[in-house]
Amino acid sequence: MRFPLLPKISFAKPDAPHKGVAVILVDDKLATGATAAGLGEGALDLIRRAAETAGFSGKSKTVLDLLAPAGLGVDRLLVVGLGKADEVAGLGDNDWAALGGTVMGKLGKAKSADVLLETPAGAVDAGHAAAFAMGMKLRAYVFDRYKSRKGDDEEATGSVKVSLLLEDAKAAKKAWADADAVSDGTLLARDLVNEPANVLTTVEFANRASELSKLGVEIEILDEKAMKKLKMNALLGVAQGSESPPRLVIMRWNGGKKDAAPLAFIGKGVVFDTGGISIKPAASMEDMKGDMGGAAAVTGLMHALAARKAKVNVIGVIGLVENMPDGKAQRPGDIVTAMSGATIEIINTDAEGRLVLADALWYTQDRFKPAFMINLATLTGAIIIALGSHHAGIFSNDDELAARLAEAGLATDEKVWRLPLSKDYDKLIDTPNADMKNTGGRSAGSITAAQFLQRFVNDVPWVHIDVAGTAMGSPKTDLSKGWASGFGVRLLDRLVRDHYEG
Repeated sequence: MRFPLLPKISFAKPDAPHKGVAVILVDDKLATGATAAGLGEGALDLIRRAAETAGFSGKSKTVLDLLAPAGLGVDRLLVVGLGKADEVAGLGDNDWAALGGTVMGKLGKAKSADVLLETPAGAVDAGHAAAFAMGMKLRAYVFDRYKSRKGDDEEATGSVKVSLLLEDAKAAKKAWADADAVSDGTLLARDLVNEPANVLTTVEFANRASELSKLGVEIEILDEKAMKKLKMNALLGVAQGSESPPRLVIMRWNGGKKDAAPLAFIGKGVVFDTGGISIKPAASMEDMKGDMGGAAAVTGLMHALAARKAKVNVIGVIGLVENMPDGKAQRPGDIVTAMSGATIEIINTDAEGRLVLADALWYTQDRFKPAFMINLATLTGAIIIALGSHHAGIFSNDDELAARLAEAGLATDEKVWRLPLSKDYDKLIDTPNADMKNTGGRSAGSITAAQFLQRFVNDVPWVHIDVAGTAMGSPKTDLSKGWASGFGVRLLDRLVRDHYEG
């Protein structure tokens, strides 16, 4: 793992903090838990007076920061709002993760912090404590690998030692072991998306995915020769203008029953997308280093499942190419034959991700006979016009799978919204020159892209997730302050955990 300095999190029984930064939680009446109340009436009076002066009311995720509070012996006291007293008991995992992120953002350059995880109503349970810890870790991530001066970023915290204090510390530590695996998978996805394309070439991406073998993931890499033999001409056509050779990486986690059909996750991995001959405008083209956000999420998910020893069989497949406009690049008007045997007329070389996925999807369903397939791709700008950056768009041929995914999105705050598929939209990618064309034009652009992909899934239950607005350049949140969000790892881990392990 190549992560920057992250908090070192431990769990212990409640005790009054003695040094460093102390963190206590209060509701809108400034009521505290029992251990915090044990700090003494003098400390509580100090908090009340400071809150009145600062206008602090205990509103959710607000923080009162007291420096060198008299009589406590700590460097700082952070008083963190939980919100309305009658709503504290109803706080869920997302709320506790957001609180963890809020606290992490306020620690600054602190070397140690003790967090009293208790509410006025009583102890925080182990699952919520793990969510709080995940929020802290995800918020602490900063991509500063290429800065000669580390720590200049206002979000950079360094390696602070955090002790989370709660009654059932043992159970919380156990819950955190699983949650930490998911955290690491999310940060791996962020790292991959953040890397510049001169570093994260197709070959380097494949090498980094191969590191998952240390966790017990079986790795297989198909090179250009192998893909030519399989007649993956849709994928290969995208890659032919680049000096960076194409790769198809297959990752297998066998944690379930030997004869159980695997779950399959497929990611678009265009490590840089110029648009090819249909070249993109120069403005913001540098963001196209992130056009492999789907492949990053699949790689991060495989890390998460393997690291927490998920009891399920899973296949992760990522198609890695670079879309460049040199003299060998494919042209608008070219016709290619996909692995399925279907012919595709290239109308726009910038509609390349669906070509990569066409062969990856067909290969996956044909070889592995999965229980379902879910693909992720930064596929269309149109999905951002439709949904902005707060939901990923999903398209599916299976109502139950789509509903379960939407449920997982609400549980993790990685929200999705289903858009339609129909024969009427399918007609928009028909062409007299081949079996289909690779774009249906501007109208319903995200839908016609999904219609294209659906032609390569056969009858396998399938969901396409368009993460163009959520994987990179997404809004800053309590858990993510950088450019890459790692969207999809927590979402899909939750889907697997809730419905497919056993």
